[in-house]
Amino acid sequence: MPMTRAERIAALVEEVLGTSLPVGLRTWDGSHAGPADGPQVVLRSRRALRWLLYSPGELGLARAYVSGDLDVEGDLTEGFRTVWALTRSGSLGTSRLGPAQLAKAAGLALRLGAVGTPPTPPAEEARLSGVLHSLRRDSSAISHHYDLSNAFYQLLLDESMAYSSGYWTSADWSSGEPGGTLEQAQWDKLDMICRKLALRPGMRLLDVGCGWGSLLIHAAKHHGVHAVGVTLSAEQLEHVRGRVEANDLGDQVEVRRQDYRALDDAPFDAIGSIEMGEHVGEDNYPTYTATLHRMLKPGGRLVLQQMSRGANAPGGGAFIERYIAPDMTMRPIGRTLGHLEGAGFEVRDVHAMREHYVPTVRAWLDTLERRWDDAVALIGETGARVWRLYLVGGALAFEENRMGVDQIMAVRPDSAGRSELPPTRDWP
Repeated sequence: MPMTRAERIAALVEEVLGTSLPVGLRTWDGSHAGPADGPQVVLRSRRALRWLLYSPGELGLARAYVSGDLDVEGDLTEGFRTVWALTRSGSLGTSRLGPAQLAKAAGLALRLGAVGTPPTPPAEEARLSGVLHSLRRDSSAISHHYDLSNAFYQLLLDESMAYSSGYWTSADWSSGEPGGTLEQAQWDKLDMICRKLALRPGMRLLDVGCGWGSLLIHAAKHHGVHAVGVTLSAEQLEHVRGRVEANDLGDQVEVRRQDYRALDDAPFDAIGSIEMGEHVGEDNYPTYTATLHRMLKPGGRLVLQQMSRGANAPGGGAFIERYIAPDMTMRPIGRTLGHLEGAGFEVRDVHAMREHYVPTVRAWLDTLERRWDDAVALIGETGARVWRLYLVGGALAFEENRMGVDQIMAVRPDSAGRSELPPTRDWP
């Protein structure tokens, strides 16, 4: 009996992977191969094969999924978890798509009627130009992600509009249950930052990469500071100004559309920079840390919250870099600490929070799935599929320790080298 379309594709995939198909596969004609239970990969059209033929690997899979030519029935998270488990165990082997296998893939595509010109990448892909991490290119990179739609981020995030890991103080970590709500986790994270900064009424706070104003508003309302926030996003600027007016904080909070390299109104008593350093780039990171040091008064505290990767995986991957955060760099935590010390900071505390990002991202994913139709109305079907893929993969990356997130507390010593910090901590 001749092999079905699904069986032919499965045979080639298994040759490339070096193991049996880890998930089920169904093609556009209804034929099936691989496990019948668990997640099922569905190739809805021949164009799915063209995506993979012209962009083998992660980028081709992402393009096929985002465009809707490839889908997953069942639990997408379980599908990702299965593939990563096989990768860690070595079951997927180390084989790559070499010339012989590329020829086989092209021949199979020809027999299946899938050959054609390369498909046009989805409009959601970033298309940046100019010198890497120049002022203009950085502005474009930030705009790609953060200017998507204020209404969409309001749908996805909690009322604080914090777009960073929460701190889940009510979680039952032994059972894996998050405990509490996203709103409480973000409040606890913001207040912990304020306590680490030792904020008091009248102090001057700088928030570098202020997002939608979560730290600015919290610090001004609950700790009485005068806060300045900078962002490159026009959408964020508009949103924060609206929040400042709504909370009657015009005499306490100022927000600017400004690059960190243009800051010139030092000194500040305290500085926060929450998950912004990932956008700076390795070559520019010394400039970033030197700017933070220059803007902070002697004896002042810095809290920097930042995602990290292991020593052998500094980037975000093809999907993240094309669709989510172009030009993003995540480095090992040790290199970040070295940059801070090189700028003159004394690092006083490193607080690993990797586990806390898992329930944070899954809360966002739950909201996206629950309000799928609303999300599609705001950013389109392909945009919503980008975010589904991003959140599913992101939660697993933190769960499986392929990515981390840390809060670093550092101090600019005074002229005598003193930090003026107490020897004990007053935060969890």
